[in-house]
Amino acid sequence: MSHNSSTVPNSTVTRDLRDLDTGTDNIYESIVVISKRANQIAVDIKEELSGKLAEFATSSDNLEEVFENREQIEISKHYERLPKPSLVAIDDFLHDKVYFRNPAKEQE
Repeated sequence: MSHNSSTVPNSTVTRDLRDLDTGTDNIYESIVVISKRANQIAVDIKEELSGKLAEFATSSDNLEEVFENREQIEISKHYERLPKPSLVAIDDFLHDKVYFRNPAKEQE
């Protein structure tokens, strides 16, 4: 995941709706684009995290053998500190980092 978390806020930000419809001329279409991008980001982060945590998986499911792994905890904390996918998607959209098209508009 190559999202620069330093430019994306880690908490909710009040947005001017007029900024969100600049790329599409339609606020609802912009929200759809942003939500689809947020879903893509969330899936990417989940796959990346699952891959890293899979390295710590044991072959047995015995609860007595579960132990605290400092590296595993640090990886989890890192992902918890990342900005939410929706915030990253909004930032990507506002900085023209998202490619999107509307086939219905193209047919007109």
